[in-house]
Amino acid sequence: MSRYLTPYLAAPALAAALMLGGPASAHPAPTAVKAADHPPNISRRDAEEQKWIDDPHIHEFYQLSIAAFANGPDKVDVDGYEQKSFALFRAMAVSWHANPDAMQDHLKLIPRQVVQIAREDPKALATYENFTNALLGPP
Repeated sequence: MSRYLTPYLAAPALAAALMLGGPASAHPAPTAVKAADHPPNISRRDAEEQKWIDDPHIHEFYQLSIAAFANGPDKVDVDGYEQKSFALFRAMAVSWHANPDAMQDHLKLIPRQVVQIAREDPKALATYENFTNALLGPP
């Protein structure tokens, strides 16, 4: 398995989430991050990747991941972590006016992959940047 979750996150998930949502005219998607908001020397992410990184639900997913590993990598309640992750993914879909079932299904492998990555490389949870690099690959 790849150390990064790029095939499962990033642009494909964003596109799927937005396509699976309700009518765009009824609920506009959040605006994309402008290049001026992230100078080239700070981030080399494209706008779609940066949208994921900036999303408060991904920040909450990071905090959930930290909490899951609080007692060490061998004491992670993987099933509980997965269920809490699914709840976050569903909430993110709602905030994006996308289909929560489709978002959860699209991201269903992510929690267990994060557990495996963090067990193999504890530095993956050391900072939010490390976490997003583990999810998306390095910039």
